[in-house]
Amino acid sequence: MLHFQQWKLILVSVVVILGLLYALPNLFPTSTMERMPSWLPHKQVNLGLDLQGGAHLLYQLDEKEMIDDWLNTIRGDVREALRRSRIGYTDLVQNVTTRSVSVKIREGGDLDKAFEALNKLAVPVGADVFGGFAGNDLEVERQGSDGIKLTVTDPGLTHRMTSAIQASIETIRRRVDAMGTTEPSIQREGRNRVLVQVPGVSDVERLKHLIGETGKLEFKMVDPSADALQIAQTKQVPPGDELIYSSDDPPVPYVLKDQVLVSGQNLVDAQPGFDGQTGEPIVTFRFDAAGAKRFGRVTQDNVGLPFAIILDNKVISAPVIREPILGGTGQISGNFSVQEANDLSVLLRSGALPAKLTVIEERTVGASLGADSIESGKVAAYWGLGLVVIFMFVAYGLFGLFANLALIINVALIFAVLSLMGATLTLPGIAGIVLVIGIAVDANVLINERIREEVRSGKSPFAAVEAGYTRALTTIIDSNVTTLIAVLVLFWMGSGPVRGFAITLTVGIIASMFTAVTVTRLMIAYWLRWARPQALPL
Repeated sequence: MLHFQQWKLILVSVVVILGLLYALPNLFPTSTMERMPSWLPHKQVNLGLDLQGGAHLLYQLDEKEMIDDWLNTIRGDVREALRRSRIGYTDLVQNVTTRSVSVKIREGGDLDKAFEALNKLAVPVGADVFGGFAGNDLEVERQGSDGIKLTVTDPGLTHRMTSAIQASIETIRRRVDAMGTTEPSIQREGRNRVLVQVPGVSDVERLKHLIGETGKLEFKMVDPSADALQIAQTKQVPPGDELIYSSDDPPVPYVLKDQVLVSGQNLVDAQPGFDGQTGEPIVTFRFDAAGAKRFGRVTQDNVGLPFAIILDNKVISAPVIREPILGGTGQISGNFSVQEANDLSVLLRSGALPAKLTVIEERTVGASLGADSIESGKVAAYWGLGLVVIFMFVAYGLFGLFANLALIINVALIFAVLSLMGATLTLPGIAGIVLVIGIAVDANVLINERIREEVRSGKSPFAAVEAGYTRALTTIIDSNVTTLIAVLVLFWMGSGPVRGFAITLTVGIIASMFTAVTVTRLMIAYWLRWARPQALPL
């Protein structure tokens, strides 16, 4: 059977070899790695925005639009609740300024019943920062002898904003991922802002278009009795209708029924394609079971009538229903280019944003600037590595050479772990690696000095090495653990580049403890067995 030391040698050798293999792709450009054998690792460390170039976009959520949409929903809920309770009402209106919806009850005797029905629309919004009850999202109160008012509360608005920002982040991520980019950074900034950083993107305008479009899809019937051109001039829209323009140039007016027949919330898939007869790019879509049933009923009841497909309050198509569409699928055509059809399918698949996003800050980092940063980082790393190697060799001779070999393995392990994690390397991350190069040999300095003390006390080479590693181990662990605690706090409290610095420093410290203690100890142990020196070259 193999001795414990042999098992240890095998295990350490496997870790080192795997680390070198997974670090290897980072030494060559992607084109070179594509020609390498398939059994070799090909995954490289992802480069951040400051190294690869790309887009930095700060978006702000339109709070007024979000509140307006919410009040629309509340008004619909009020209408439905009163109808279900068979209560007559008038003057159902909403006010964005006061964040409220008010309604008047026809019969005074129904006021208590209406208040009870509408009070059920208010739902709790969770706990506050102290763990107590934060309140409901709506405050329901009586107004005079016949009125009820529903007002959005501050905790309700905060909860709604948090949900809207989170939904926006998820939607943006799905849209950005569809572009094939690697490691985009999408995070909340403040109360109502979202920061988007996409490394390596070349078409920034397309990215802004994909993110900025709300993607709100609706199907509504066209009012065949209305003269759209005349109404567009007079602006006198019949009750129950609305005037919406197309996305054409010049825009074409349409008078539509304001009732939404089917919405994009019922979509489960959307794919670009080509029309089988004309060959023009189109977008095919598919509804879920509820949407398919509703869409089939609408098309069955309105054969021969036009209906409009509206995206972000613009009519993109208004075909005539030739026959009932019962399969839950359909297609959208509108003189699209291939890229426009692709982008529209991405918008529909990713879902609608809860409100409009506006760019308030935009920065583009050029690839040349990123290349300069990488080159500067390389020069700093080479200088740091070279100076440390020279110092260790001059100060400790052969033992310094062992430490230098462990240092090179340490750097390889850092890149290997970053590649396996799929982490993104930023400029602060390179600074972390350079810092690791400097502190990685601290453990070897402690060990070598301890071994010198043991030699001066008269111990043999074998005993001096064993005692040096054993007695220095506690100090090495203590010093590295305290550093790790500070770095983990950085990772926990920081974001973006600060986290990148914390990740590389954490990986580097853990790797340095392995290489400085385990790898160098094995090197020295086998050198002692092979050379059997009478005195240590320290």
